[in-house]
Amino acid sequence: MEKKTSRASLCVQAGWNPKKGEARVLPIYQSTTFKYENSDQMARLFDLKDSGFFYTRLQNPTTEAVAEKIAKLEGGVAAMLTSSGQAANFYAVFNICEAGDHLICSNTVYGGTFNLFGVTLKKLGIECTFIDTNWSDEEIEAAFRPNTKCVFGETISNPGGNVFDIERFAKMAHKHGVPLIVDNTFATPINCRPFEWGADIVTHSTSKYMDGHAVSLGGAIVDSGNFDWEKHHEKFPGLCEPDESYHGLTYTKAFGKMAFITKATVQLMRDLGSTPSPMNAFLLNLGLETLHLRMPQHCKNAQTVAEYLEKNERVAWVNYCGLEGNAYHELAKKYLPNGSSGVIAFGLKGSKEDAIRFMDSLKMISIVTHVADARTCVLHPASHTHRQLSDEQLKEAGIAPDLIRLSVGIEDANDIIADIEQALEASK
Repeated sequence: MEKKTSRASLCVQAGWNPKKGEARVLPIYQSTTFKYENSDQMARLFDLKDSGFFYTRLQNPTTEAVAEKIAKLEGGVAAMLTSSGQAANFYAVFNICEAGDHLICSNTVYGGTFNLFGVTLKKLGIECTFIDTNWSDEEIEAAFRPNTKCVFGETISNPGGNVFDIERFAKMAHKHGVPLIVDNTFATPINCRPFEWGADIVTHSTSKYMDGHAVSLGGAIVDSGNFDWEKHHEKFPGLCEPDESYHGLTYTKAFGKMAFITKATVQLMRDLGSTPSPMNAFLLNLGLETLHLRMPQHCKNAQTVAEYLEKNERVAWVNYCGLEGNAYHELAKKYLPNGSSGVIAFGLKGSKEDAIRFMDSLKMISIVTHVADARTCVLHPASHTHRQLSDEQLKEAGIAPDLIRLSVGIEDANDIIADIEQALEASK
């Protein structure tokens, strides 16, 4: 039996396999187009009869290598990169939903995703029902409709830090003949591989831990290859019936387990063009090479900081699933036994203004929109990332007015705590 390659080795080695005389390090193929010897070769590429590179909007050797690495890290059959995590979530859903369709989503997802599904998709005729993952099975079952096409959740919610019960929702989704899509950005495949718990499709904002340096935007979609689209033929005509834009080709018949990613690439990326740049893919690959080293340090630091905050008299509450007694601790032990992420949600005693004064008093820790990179940073979601949401929507999404999102980096934990201490003192 062949030995299974570890995730650590995949981070370093997967994706790019140079031949004799080729560059050992993944090259940047900074070209929009690629040369062929005759017209028939190009025609066969456009008809999807041959595979290859002909225009970077669809595929590029650099981005393809990085997508392959991410697919192997997640244990999937195929992946595609996008220009952002937001584009990845949009494509993952839009690849199987069209006007008149419906999806179900956890109400604690990132504010941009909440707005994408609740507002923008609605303009395209796709309706979303947001559910509380703490509801009973009966209450959640009631949200399914005949036109429901998928269920969506985040392994660890942004910014609240709630842990998604992947296995539970996979079973419910499959009972209704639809796939479960999981955004695995915060956990990364180092700490959780949702496919092992029944998820069908995984998305990432690669701009976060995967990149790790906050230098390049990007997203990824990975397909497990496990969902049987043909078994539910009537629900997924886009995959199971002929595509007239490719002379009647049917994706499931032509590409089998590769159908979902192939359609997303040759149809959605062709028409909508959220293309990752080769340079950004190259930078992402540099980040991936150390992902297995950085994630344990993020988690170790976050655990130390969360324990400090939990004991501090100025702190009203802390949500970090690594803490004993946390509402999500048992789920974390199941899905995230080696650590969750570096993101902590907490609130200070006092008003919203007290939280803002605290943040303004930080010195080493920066106030930034970003999250989940090497540097410790902080954000007040109600004032920043979730600012577009109404008070009612904030409440539904679990965003308390005092919630502070602290993204713990890989600096010395003692220095991070020292900065928090001085800011708490200065903001009294």
